[in-house]
Amino acid sequence: MTLRPARRATVALVAAALLALPACAGGSTNSVADQGFISGDGTVTQLAVSERKDPVEFRGTTLSGQPFNLRALRGDVVVVNVWASWCAPCIAEAPGLQKVHDQTEAEGVRFIGINTEADRAAARAHERRFGVTYPSLADDGGRVLLRLRGSLPPTATPSTLVLDRCGRVAARVIGRVDASTLQSLVDDARTEPAA
Repeated sequence: MTLRPARRATVALVAAALLALPACAGGSTNSVADQGFISGDGTVTQLAVSERKDPVEFRGTTLSGQPFNLRALRGDVVVVNVWASWCAPCIAEAPGLQKVHDQTEAEGVRFIGINTEADRAAARAHERRFGVTYPSLADDGGRVLLRLRGSLPPTATPSTLVLDRCGRVAARVIGRVDASTLQSLVDDARTEPAA
């Protein structure tokens, strides 16, 4: 798809604004030394079914070069984790994310990462280091994050969304998520009655 110059400029400005999100996250003063960003404080927001917006939709290319379309996971509970290899809270939460993935995959829970950095080699090294087996999208241009802006968007790196079986945001964690909190959020979404 070729964008007209005016549209290219608009996309570039919005992407730049979204990429600046890791530099300032809501409400926390927990700065990570020498990293130049403030992480979220782990605030959890859960939405009742009646409060949920339209299904989230995005597509992209995984770090391994495979095409991905979120729509293919409709009917499953999906965990979407926004991360970067340079982000200390992302490093800290990686083992817990993989643990919950391993414990819930057989129950139909799917995980997808959104890597926000341009250095794909560093992102792949992060995945190898922590034995991450679920895919992550390469989103160094911010296009995937743009698709999340209307549905309780992530506002820090890391951020984690739990999508219900209809693809709607059921829960969001801003900042590092621990395994027990994520497991609880996933269980809540997984045990909801079918829509």
